[in-house]
Amino acid sequence: MNKEQFLQAVRRRLAGLPDKDVEGALAYYREMIEDRMEDGLSEEEAVAALGSAEDIAAQILMELPLPTLVKARSGRARTLRAWEIILLVLGFPVWGSLLLAVLSAFLAVYAAVWAVIASLFLAALSLALGLLAGGAGLVLFCVRGWALWGVLCGSAGLICGGTAILLFFAVKAAARGVAWLSRRSCRWLKTLFVRRRNAV
Repeated sequence: MNKEQFLQAVRRRLAGLPDKDVEGALAYYREMIEDRMEDGLSEEEAVAALGSAEDIAAQILMELPLPTLVKARSGRARTLRAWEIILLVLGFPVWGSLLLAVLSAFLAVYAAVWAVIASLFLAALSLALGLLAGGAGLVLFCVRGWALWGVLCGSAGLICGGTAILLFFAVKAAARGVAWLSRRSCRWLKTLFVRRRNAV
């Protein structure tokens, strides 16, 4: 397969996407092929080194934002028949309510997880302020001659500071985990759209 045949095969698999996205991706792969040809490969070898057109198209689709994929997918959808439209309209109170309930529950749980993480960050901050307050209490009580109370305040401040450090790193790891899970979920959704798009 030569360069133009390969690029046309990729273009066919990207049909329905915005022209600027398609042209940008094709220009990138055209340049890759030409760079490999400058390195001494033949045109067919340079094309073969990239992989199949299906794999390249799937990779391009996975790099696009999810809204672009959804818009392209809905643009390619077949027109509905009259009886399908009637069923959709009559069934909307049922399926619309269920869809809204599922989306609301998902967003509520997602927001609650981030709210817990934010509150734990604030708890770590307040414990760090406890370290400062303990240090101030140590100085104040020692100046007044109450050394025992000063040592107790300083010790409590050190406990607060140590707990703040541990809590901060634990919550930071939890926030990274939730962010990673969010990215993986979005990637999974994109994979569903890419598979459905290739199946159509």
